[in-house]
Amino acid sequence: MNEMYNEIFKTLLKSYYEDNFENKVQELLSKDNVNKNELSAIISSLCGVDVNFSSNYINDLNKAILSYETNYKIVNKIKHCNMDCSDNNGKTLCQVSCPFDAILIDNKNNTTYIDNDKCTDCGFCVEACPNGSLMDKVEFIPLANLLKGNSKVIATVAPAITGQFGENVSVDKLRTAFKKIGFTDMIEVAFFADMLTIKEAVEFDEHVKTKDDLMLTSCCCPMWVGMVKRVYNNLVKYVSPSISPMIASGRVLKALNPDCKVVFVGPCIAKKGEAKEKDLLGDIDYVLTFAELKDIFDTLDIDPETLEEDTSTNYASRGGRLYARTGGVSIAIGEVIENLFPEKYHLLNAVQGNGVKECKLLLTKAQSGDVNANFIEGMGCVGGCVGGPKSLIDAASGKRMVDKFAENSEIKTSIDSDCMDEILSRIGINSASDFKDKNKTKIFGREF
Repeated sequence: MNEMYNEIFKTLLKSYYEDNFENKVQELLSKDNVNKNELSAIISSLCGVDVNFSSNYINDLNKAILSYETNYKIVNKIKHCNMDCSDNNGKTLCQVSCPFDAILIDNKNNTTYIDNDKCTDCGFCVEACPNGSLMDKVEFIPLANLLKGNSKVIATVAPAITGQFGENVSVDKLRTAFKKIGFTDMIEVAFFADMLTIKEAVEFDEHVKTKDDLMLTSCCCPMWVGMVKRVYNNLVKYVSPSISPMIASGRVLKALNPDCKVVFVGPCIAKKGEAKEKDLLGDIDYVLTFAELKDIFDTLDIDPETLEEDTSTNYASRGGRLYARTGGVSIAIGEVIENLFPEKYHLLNAVQGNGVKECKLLLTKAQSGDVNANFIEGMGCVGGCVGGPKSLIDAASGKRMVDKFAENSEIKTSIDSDCMDEILSRIGINSASDFKDKNKTKIFGREF
């Protein structure tokens, strides 16, 4: 987040918890030499809503927060830019960053604009923009209403969270920190990745009969899914019809606790967009990034490193935790294939796209039948999720911390977990062979 926006967010958040929100917004808008239209757009985005400036702006902002809807667009242009960052070819930094060519030039007004039909809300442009003209919405203030009440709100955290808040901050310390904010519980998304590992291993057995057959994993990355759907759509028939671990966390938790709200926390703006896709609406209620979570901890004076650990039973596997980095999905699914279908393991030939450039190259090769692999994993960020734009540490450090945490897991693969067996049985799946039944695995299914 732009440093100025970062400070405004902290100011708004502090005032919201101190019940001084309206006065603080009024104070911000009343400062000298303030462009009220631009500042109101920034404030609205930091509050997770769309509200235009008017004489009734503060009331409208309050109403929008209290009646928050999940179908807002995430990435928006909030102020004019004069394209000073254009390269020799006339391309701006945001245009260069966009994998979907969704940012166009308005020659009449000498500025850029977003083609919403092409935009996937991946957020790469937000990070690329040097002057803060583009913003992604921050969904915490609407969520704060729930956290201040008695609602059951569960945080599900991406596997990449390991090490993000310090080498000495364990997952169990983070659980304590989340509860101090007001969350009912915190659960690793790695556990739900474990469920999808079994599903995709079963699908590999079903679809890959020879080394020349092809399967694309759809599990993790909305960027990868977006590229296949929008640019390489003749490959969709090879995609595993699976939701992501994030979506699985929401669906499973809501199946077990129908009255709960689920908040995903990860390193990625694109996950905010994924949660708002039409066929996934309602599975995840809010998405926060690691960077936003750090601002929340800082504003509320919560230091995870100093907290006691809130321990849980072991439930997530080494394989599920490795989903955080490039190659982790292939490792996890490969190990389950080796266990469940040893006669098929020799056929597995996995390859990974590490970042958008490599993903595009792999998919282009797959289109022409020139890819030497039958299982393709794609990650839009270099390094995988540990390299996400809203990570707090560099990708190499993130991978090191994730690998260490994963290798120390008591549960090695998803089929070794008693907790997994128990939870799956509660949603009607009682054996690995049940994953062959499309009706029983409907909760994990998605049609592309």
